[in-house]
Amino acid sequence: MTVLSRPLLSNSLALAAMICLLFAGAQAADNTSDAKVKVDDNSFKCITEMTPVRHFYVDNLLGNVEATAAVAKAGKGDYPEGSVLQLMPNEVMIKHSKGFNPETRDWEFFYIDVDKNGSKIFRRGFTEVNNRLGGNCFACHRLAKPEFDLVCEQDHGCAPLPVTRAMFGALQRTDPRCKNEKPVSPEDTQALKELGEIVKSLKKD
Repeated sequence: MTVLSRPLLSNSLALAAMICLLFAGAQAADNTSDAKVKVDDNSFKCITEMTPVRHFYVDNLLGNVEATAAVAKAGKGDYPEGSVLQLMPNEVMIKHSKGFNPETRDWEFFYIDVDKNGSKIFRRGFTEVNNRLGGNCFACHRLAKPEFDLVCEQDHGCAPLPVTRAMFGALQRTDPRCKNEKPVSPEDTQALKELGEIVKSLKKD
């Protein structure tokens, strides 16, 4: 049996502990199958069927919608596990159990495809998911001041998006999963056209 000196033993133990911590962190980030908050394609629905708060929508996959809405209406505070936040039909934030991913304050980001038949997860993750504009979700949300629990609104500290309220509203009202009986208004048509031009210009860059 090899006997290690105390300094070497101490360093070896520290290295082993660090490796264990890194492995545990990676496992928590990547293995969502053990999560209390289960998320699949069926977890998403028409955005306007969710609870509206100001210019965005909220829900809770564990049924605690009132608690989620209360934090959203207050404008600050920690969201409960299961919380779902959406500003646009294709982009979603979902809160996991406390400690699931400390780096993102337990939020998981989703970029989903939507059509009249429902939703399909295109990308999901914690620090690596990009939005339709090509920006990294976590890189933006991490700039939010601590009291806002990584949620971006005006004056929360996040970098502004090149998208207007009119564009957000147009996307929400034309979510293909919703049963929209009214034709798309000329204002929404124009807003969506302008958004399309912005997306094209950003992709060129």
